[in-house]
Amino acid sequence: MKQPLFIKPVLQEKIWGGTKLRDIYGYDIPSETTGECWAISAHKNGMGYVSSPEIYAGISLQELFEKEPALFAHPSVTEFPLLTKIIDAKEDLSVQVHPDDAYGKSHAGELGKTECWYVISADPGAKIIFGHTAKTREDFAQAIEDGKWSELLVEVPVKAGDFFYVPSGTVHAIGAGVMVLETQQSSDTTYRLYDYDRPDAAGQLRELHIQESIDVTTIPHHVEQPVYEAVQQESSVLTPLIRSDYFNVAHWDVDGVLTLSHEKTYTLVSVLEGEGVIKTEEGEWELTKGVHFIIPATLTEWTFEGNMTLIVATPGPKNS
Repeated sequence: MKQPLFIKPVLQEKIWGGTKLRDIYGYDIPSETTGECWAISAHKNGMGYVSSPEIYAGISLQELFEKEPALFAHPSVTEFPLLTKIIDAKEDLSVQVHPDDAYGKSHAGELGKTECWYVISADPGAKIIFGHTAKTREDFAQAIEDGKWSELLVEVPVKAGDFFYVPSGTVHAIGAGVMVLETQQSSDTTYRLYDYDRPDAAGQLRELHIQESIDVTTIPHHVEQPVYEAVQQESSVLTPLIRSDYFNVAHWDVDGVLTLSHEKTYTLVSVLEGEGVIKTEEGEWELTKGVHFIIPATLTEWTFEGNMTLIVATPGPKNS
């Protein structure tokens, strides 16, 4: 098959969510506190289904991954390994940390969670929490016990176009007024370290996971944020953002006609801005802001036409 696989997004309500997923991308949100669009997902907590082509319409992404391995180049993994989200933080997210694979498997029954964020938009003065100041695990635990959050947590100002690689073990939180596209391992294991003592919709404080957070946090904090050289192809610009064990992510500015190819892999694509088409030898398909799709391994060459901003991802060596 030489067609893109379009995936229907799954919308998730969150106490910190808002309405930008509707206002900006036109999604049919379930409430005024919608925080996440699981755009390309085969996770049981937000399973995506194929909307096109018709031959696969209505099939879950995980079922397709299992039954049509040629579309994914016969990967060695048995579960679809990546998850693409758009996150709308109207309010601050909880401060959290994710485990690595070993801890996740032994304590939560699933893989760990390494992720990355491309900042779609950020209100003036918006911030994230990224990292901590503790030098030892004992210092980290003591600061938590003493409630010295302002001294422990590191705030970083953000703006549209920023990118952050967030490996497992990184203390982090997306701040109010920030919208990101997140590419991550297909895992939903989160350890909540701090939640500002705020109640949920039922008036209850949400559960914290202090010991698990202490166990899995990387101490001292250190995350390399590599910078890669952009490549100009015709009038389009292709910019790698991260190459990691789990995923490779890039930012593509499509301007005009752009012909691309891949070998022995598949590519996840999210249209953040603009419009255009994707053309293959089997036809062409309209692309608009908020559309998400997979270019299968069986489609080795394709052409974009239009003016679009895309975030794309391919599996890293641990997921291929």
